[in-house]
Amino acid sequence: MGNVFGKIFKVATFGESHGAAVGCVIDGCPSMLELSESDIQPELDRRRPGQNSLTTLRNESDTCEIVSGVFEGKTLGTPICILVRNKDQRSQDYSEMAKLWRPSHADFTYEAKYGFRDPRGGGRSSARETVARVAAGAVAKKFLGESVKITAWVESVHAISMPMLKETPSKDDIESSPVRCPDLRTSEKMAEFIKKARAEGDSVGGIIRCRIDGLPAGLGDPVFDRFEADLAKAMLSIPATKGFEIGGGFASARMFGSQNNDIFVLDENGAVSTRTNNAGGVLGGMTSSRPVDFRVAFKPTATIAKEQPTLSRSLENVSVVGRGRHDPCVLPRAVPIVEAMAALVCADAVLVQRTVRK
Repeated sequence: MGNVFGKIFKVATFGESHGAAVGCVIDGCPSMLELSESDIQPELDRRRPGQNSLTTLRNESDTCEIVSGVFEGKTLGTPICILVRNKDQRSQDYSEMAKLWRPSHADFTYEAKYGFRDPRGGGRSSARETVARVAAGAVAKKFLGESVKITAWVESVHAISMPMLKETPSKDDIESSPVRCPDLRTSEKMAEFIKKARAEGDSVGGIIRCRIDGLPAGLGDPVFDRFEADLAKAMLSIPATKGFEIGGGFASARMFGSQNNDIFVLDENGAVSTRTNNAGGVLGGMTSSRPVDFRVAFKPTATIAKEQPTLSRSLENVSVVGRGRHDPCVLPRAVPIVEAMAALVCADAVLVQRTVRK
């Protein structure tokens, strides 16, 4: 039913926005990995609501509990269950929503598929589900170790873009910004623009860029299980995503082969590398050892405080104004989600490669 991700490092998420809890079950994580709630909680804190004036006012601590799969601080190799309880639901905000289909939400399609839906906060379609992804991603990051660095940041909000970076920005520069944009001047402009949109009852979207440094060459498989194909599926499974590109992406379509080709060279350590990285660190579906460099586009938050026409479930023309507490821009809190999904793809690819080499 679309709730499980991965081939070997498998993650199943569960829970609804206004249910008792959300969480995940991780199957396939190797044993003897040191793991505790303290490895997971910092990532959840980066995603949690109520961080600042740019995010939803829903106040959740998102405190995690490891329910199974860990004994005396080490993974057992058995399923790891991580639970995060919901504590600040306001289901009454959604009583009107049960009678109609909100523009650009999943209300209509959920009913079309299942014949029934939970209207409270969007139920399973809510981005609240991504708490579980971030928890699982924290475990995947711990498995990958410090040699693999996954860094995401907000590159643009609406038409406001930061200068292009050749090097991966530091976590400190990213986290010092409420927007999670490492360029201070651009970050300030983005923050003001998001506040203005919220004041007008509107919302905005933008682009998150992510780089994965430290992956060896050869991860991923040719044809259908290409590394970038798994990465694209992971990113486009995140709520509100509408676009994915890797390396030169769509700009490559406007280049000549002589411009786009990445020429092989030896780096300063004598290892195989390339002069450029238009391929985004993937060749023929397999990692090349160059940084995996990709972008993800997010649409504006669908819930807005402006009146909009729509249809009721009885097919009458009605109007709706967004209720509840929502981010005017999802990007700042989506940064750790992008990193988490990238970590899940990498962890799975590493474990798949181990089976290939046996």
